[in-house]
Amino acid sequence: MDTIIKTQIIKLIHREVIPAIGCTEPIAVALAAAKAAEVLGRKPEKIEVYLSANILKNAMGVGIPGTGMVGLPIAIALGSIIGKSAYGLEVLKDLTPAGLEEGKEMVCKKCISINLKENVDKLYVEIISSAGGDRSRVIICHEHTHIIYVERNGEVLTDLRTTNASGEEACENKDLRLSFSMVYEFAMEMPLDEIRFILETAELNKKAAEASLKGNYGHTVSKTVSGVFGRKFMGDSAYTHMLIMTAAACDARMDGAMIPVMSNSGSGNQGIAATLPVLSFAEDIQCSEEQLIRALMLSHLMVIYIKQSLGRLSALCGCVVAATGASCAITYLMGGNKTRVSYAIKNMIGNITGMICDGAKPSCAMKVSSGVSTAMLSALMAMEDKVVTSVEGIIDEDVDKSIANLTIIGSKGMEATDRLVLDIMTSKSC
Repeated sequence: MDTIIKTQIIKLIHREVIPAIGCTEPIAVALAAAKAAEVLGRKPEKIEVYLSANILKNAMGVGIPGTGMVGLPIAIALGSIIGKSAYGLEVLKDLTPAGLEEGKEMVCKKCISINLKENVDKLYVEIISSAGGDRSRVIICHEHTHIIYVERNGEVLTDLRTTNASGEEACENKDLRLSFSMVYEFAMEMPLDEIRFILETAELNKKAAEASLKGNYGHTVSKTVSGVFGRKFMGDSAYTHMLIMTAAACDARMDGAMIPVMSNSGSGNQGIAATLPVLSFAEDIQCSEEQLIRALMLSHLMVIYIKQSLGRLSALCGCVVAATGASCAITYLMGGNKTRVSYAIKNMIGNITGMICDGAKPSCAMKVSSGVSTAMLSALMAMEDKVVTSVEGIIDEDVDKSIANLTIIGSKGMEATDRLVLDIMTSKSC
């Protein structure tokens, strides 16, 4: 592989696989609020928020770290009061009890308005903060930490906006375009010392799972699997260990625990699901460090590849993508070669495509568990040279085309589903 391409891939991984505290959609809104307050130079008296439908959907029902509260108002208030934009997706990590009380007071004053903004990127956050005669405006677009516009009192400080054919504000993506062969070759052939950093994902996400097991978070999916009925009817195996570890981290994260996880492509759950099934299986089979490093790299880079064409946010649940990466890695750890890894991908796409995203929330741990289950089944079938064929459904003989079929369904084909899901969520009496 070309040295320049290797360097580009490593740079891409370092940008896409980063620590995050809390669900990344409300945290992205908190980040924009923090930046707007910093530019304003004082505590805002009024905050106007304009969000894309996908941001709104993913931020409505999820816990905000360290607050015991759900939803956007408290995230926006805390971002404005104690947030530091330099922290990125850990913007709220300096939260204190006093800061939380101040944030609650701001919410009670009803000085925050939240609005849906049409005809923008699926990942779009705009904050207008004001106090006295001063006013600031900040826009995040396309990526959760990508601030593309900053303005203070009419003076433009940053402007990275572009306009697409539909007149939507967006930003250019000039990243190296990956392929299955490129991902596989990189994961299998790179010198270990150059990719050893991927072990940080295992370390951080395992800590999140262990911390979760000490409490009772969300729907306690993890503890259900490891409980009396779980052990009786599902047993105690490498498979259940994968479910337990992965669901544990997701249980805590979706319930708003102040626990950092390593995210992938802007999603903590994707980072969890790309890491912990692989780590759990690797520990059970007692593989070598090299095998673990290459498996984790294969999983995470596969997620990045699929998300390049799917986009940051869509109507397709992110666990479909992350579990596909995990299935590739599990197949490799079982002794599978490149062909069998490609079979695992096709089996995943032929099975779990279509799982909808109806926002970030505690029950995401159940969807992640479904993804892990499918990842294991797909790997087992691949190792027996069983694969969903090109005469079936959306699968193509070419694995990259199969992935393209998956992503176009998620990004284009399910747009009406996305709108309907948001309509249902916003019309509920609760």
